[in-house]
Amino acid sequence: MSPVFTTNSKLRFSKKEYEELCRRIYTLCGINLAGKVELVEARLSKRVSTMNLKNYEQYFQFVDDDRSGKEQIWMIDALTTNKTSFYREIQHFDFMSQHILPNFEGRQMRIWSAACSTGEEPYSIAVQVREELPKIETRDVKILATDISTKVLKLAHEAVYQDATLAPVPKAWRAKYFHAENAEKKTWRVTPDVRKMVRFARLNFLEEFPMKGPFDLIFCRNAMIYFDKPTQTTLVNRFYDLLKPDGFLFVGHSESLNGAPHNFKYIQPAIYQK
Repeated sequence: MSPVFTTNSKLRFSKKEYEELCRRIYTLCGINLAGKVELVEARLSKRVSTMNLKNYEQYFQFVDDDRSGKEQIWMIDALTTNKTSFYREIQHFDFMSQHILPNFEGRQMRIWSAACSTGEEPYSIAVQVREELPKIETRDVKILATDISTKVLKLAHEAVYQDATLAPVPKAWRAKYFHAENAEKKTWRVTPDVRKMVRFARLNFLEEFPMKGPFDLIFCRNAMIYFDKPTQTTLVNRFYDLLKPDGFLFVGHSESLNGAPHNFKYIQPAIYQK
């Protein structure tokens, strides 16, 4: 049987194959791919065809036969969406400036960037903390930054960004916390003092969390929109358990905890407190 391609050379899923992929991805990491067949075909078809496989059923068998687990990780990487930017949804950073950092009295601060993508979010947090937390030199501030995608974590750890990517960063902070990496390519690297505040690790929200907390702040923004309500509810309550009393949870402005039973106190759109 020959591969079936669309007019733009994408290998098409049969109904059975797509249902199987959706089941696998939901079981592996809780992501709901229903209704996204065109997007998924665009991301997987080239991989399948270059491996000289005839269909997605053969690809699933290849994934199962790969004892190293690397192909399963590649498949998850390919199917996760990683959109981010420095100081995205600036209202959260304004809230930190006005209500959290000036009033923080502890010596330690622990922050979790729970869907960190290519690193812009945790580095934004780190820069702001260094600038605005009183007596930062006497504090112990650590940021855990996790994502399920190994591909984006590699980029985040490298901490090198295009000139245009840094546009949202205040000019004074940009000059202080980013050094020219490649003048010809106009790339900049986060300075060591900021990088050392952030630890990157791969984490699947459906698996047992290796960290115990407690955290002062948890950022999980624009990730739960890919989960169904039962998965969202479970995740929100796990966040609650990992926060310190009075700690804050930040979610994306396109997200809400409505419909997910929880004990958080609503503060303002996309901000909740334990």
